[in-house]
Amino acid sequence: MTKAIDNEKIHPLDAKLSMAHFYVAIIALGLGGFAGLLQTLVRSGKVELPAGITYYQLLTVHGVLLALILTTFFILGFHLSAVSKTIGPLTKWARFSGWVGFWTMTVGTAMAALMVLLNEASVLYTFYAPLQAHPIFYGGLTLVIVGSWFSGGSLLVTYHKWRKNNKGKSSPLLCFMAVVNTLLWFVATLGVAITVLFQLLPWSLGWVDSINILASRTLFWYFGHPLVYFWLLPAYMCWYVVIPKIIGGKIFSDSLARMSFILFLLFSIPVGLHHQLLEPGIDPVWKYIQVVLTFLVVIPSLMTAFSLFGTFEKYGRSQNATGLFGWFLKLPWGDARFTVPFIGMVAFVPAGAGGLVNASNQLNQVVHNTIWVTGHFHLTLATSVILTFFGISYWLVPHLTGRILTKKLNKLAIIQGIFWAIGMSIMSGAMHIAGLLGAPRRSSFSTYGESAQALEWIPYQIAQAIGGTILFIGIVLYIIIFIQLAFFAPKGNEEFPVGESNEDATISLVFENWKLWLGITAALILFAYTIPFIDIIQNAPPGSKGFKLW
Repeated sequence: MTKAIDNEKIHPLDAKLSMAHFYVAIIALGLGGFAGLLQTLVRSGKVELPAGITYYQLLTVHGVLLALILTTFFILGFHLSAVSKTIGPLTKWARFSGWVGFWTMTVGTAMAALMVLLNEASVLYTFYAPLQAHPIFYGGLTLVIVGSWFSGGSLLVTYHKWRKNNKGKSSPLLCFMAVVNTLLWFVATLGVAITVLFQLLPWSLGWVDSINILASRTLFWYFGHPLVYFWLLPAYMCWYVVIPKIIGGKIFSDSLARMSFILFLLFSIPVGLHHQLLEPGIDPVWKYIQVVLTFLVVIPSLMTAFSLFGTFEKYGRSQNATGLFGWFLKLPWGDARFTVPFIGMVAFVPAGAGGLVNASNQLNQVVHNTIWVTGHFHLTLATSVILTFFGISYWLVPHLTGRILTKKLNKLAIIQGIFWAIGMSIMSGAMHIAGLLGAPRRSSFSTYGESAQALEWIPYQIAQAIGGTILFIGIVLYIIIFIQLAFFAPKGNEEFPVGESNEDATISLVFENWKLWLGITAALILFAYTIPFIDIIQNAPPGSKGFKLW
C-alpha cells in the first residue's frame, strides 16, 4: 500500500539540484514563448521580422526550447525531487552524476541555441534531413541526450540501492512512476542518438556526401512518439498521486496506476511509423501493424481517466455530494495546485481525440502536414502537460526553496491558468479549423500567395495571433509567480503532497520485475522495426555506402 509521507523537507542538496533544472526550464520558457508569439504575429501577415530574423529561425527556437529543453529539464528536476522525497536522499555519487548530467545538458543547450541564433541551424525541432545544421548544433543535441542519461542514471542508482535495502517491498508509487518514465526515455533516446551521431553529425562535418533520409526519419520517430509520453507521464504522476492529496481524497487504485504506466512503457515505443503514414519506402503492412499498436495506448489513457474521476467522485461522496455530478461542486476550485492541472486534464479530452485522428491512416490523409497537427500538438504538450507542470511548480518550487504559496500568488496562479485556457482555446481552435481548410503546417504568411484558398485562411491566422498574444501574457504571469516563489515569497514549509491509496492489499512485486517488462518492450520493438528497417537499408538509393545509413 502507498502510505502517506510525512511533510519532511527534501534534502537541501537534492533541492538545489532540482531547482537548477527548473531555472534552465524557466529561461527556455521565456525565450521559446517569445519566439512563439512572434511566429503567430508573422503568420497573421501583420508583422514583419526585423534584423534579418527568419520565420524558420523563430520556429526552430520555439520548438527546440519548449518541446525539448523546457520539458527535459523540468521533468528531470521533478523526477529527482520525487525520488528524493519518497525513498530518501540521493547518494553522494548519484548526486554527483546528477550535476554532471545537468551541466552537460546545459552546455549542449547553449551550443544548439547559439547555432540557431546565428541562423546556422534553422531546421525545426525535428531537424529532418535534407535540412542541414551546423555540426555544433548536432553536437549540442548529443550533449543534451547524454547529459539526460547521467541525470536519469542518478535516479536509477538511488532506486536500485533502495530496492537492495528493502527486499520484498514495492517502491512508493511516485518513485515507481519516475523509474518507468526514465526507462522509457533511455530506450527511446537510443533512436535519436544513433541518427545524430552516425548520420547527421558525420554528414554535417562533410565526412559523408549524403545519408539515408528515410532511415533518419524512422530513427527520429522511433524516438519522437515515445517523447510524447515522456512529456505526458510526469503529468500523470501529478494526476494520479498529487491531486488526490491536494483535494483531500485518496488514490483510486495503486495497482491500476502501476499497470497503466507499464502499458505506456510497452506500447509507446514501437509505434513511430504512424507518423510516417504518407512516406513511401515503408511497407503498408508494417504501417498498419504500428497503427494497431498505437491505438493500444488508448487503454492506459482510459484507465487513467477512470481512476481520476473515480477519485473525484469518492472524495465528493465523502463530502456528502448528491446527484450524478454533485461531487464536481465539492472540488477545491480556489486552489491553483488543483485548478490549473485540472484545466490540463480537460484539455486532454479533445487532444486525445485529435491524436486518434492523426494515428488513423484514413483520417490522417485529410490533416497530414496541415496546421491541424500543430493545433493538436498545442493541446497535448502545450496545454495538458504544460499546465500540469505549472501546477506542480506552484507547490514544488516553494517546497524546494523554503517558501510558501501565498493567497495572493495562489489567486494570480488561477488567473494565469485562465489566461492560458482562453488563449489556447482561441489559438489551437483556429489551427484545427484552418488545418481542415488545408492551411499548411510550418509556413509563414509570405509563402501562401494570393490564392483564394490562402485568403480563406487569413481570419484563422489572425485568431492564432490573438490567442498567441494571450498565451504570452500567461507566460509572463507564470514567470512572475515562479520568481516570487523561488526568491521573494514568505519563508515557510510548503507541503509536498503525496497521496495515500484506497487499497489495503500488498502491491504485487510483478510490477517491478524489470527483466520481464523491458524484455517484452524489446521484443515489441524488434517485432515492429526489424523488417521495416531492413527494407529501408536494402532499398536505399543507389550510391549509398556502408550499411546504407549514409
